[in-house]
Amino acid sequence: MSELSLDPSDWLPHRPPFLLLDVMLSIEPGHRASGLWTLTGDEWFFPGHFPGRPTTPGVLLLESIAQCGAVVVLAEPKYAGRLPLFGGVEHARFRRQVLPGDVVLVECEMTPGIRILPSGSLTVFHTFHSCSWRGLAASNE
Repeated sequence: MSELSLDPSDWLPHRPPFLLLDVMLSIEPGHRASGLWTLTGDEWFFPGHFPGRPTTPGVLLLESIAQCGAVVVLAEPKYAGRLPLFGGVEHARFRRQVLPGDVVLVECEMTPGIRILPSGSLTVFHTFHSCSWRGLAASNE
């Protein structure tokens, strides 16, 4: 692929309603990526989380970070075609609610890991909202 696709579905095995990135803004294979997730208010989880006060579940924000990290990994030729798996979460903090109509900027930058499998440190930015996650593993399955 001479020019990298910015469509997350070209990189990820995820599909709606569980594809949580709308577009990638940048991809540097094996190094970093950024993408956007626009919350329209029509998402499947808002009616039940919470009725009358829709709020994006934090676990889905973490999943969007993991998906961005998976793009970084899968864009690296040596990991192409592998199944990226969530390796864990460290030090996650949610500083404000993410609501219908919000646009979340998801950024990932890989950091050297002590294991053979890649790991990364990622941050989701949204005005005064941020959380971080570390750990991504790629499976041969």
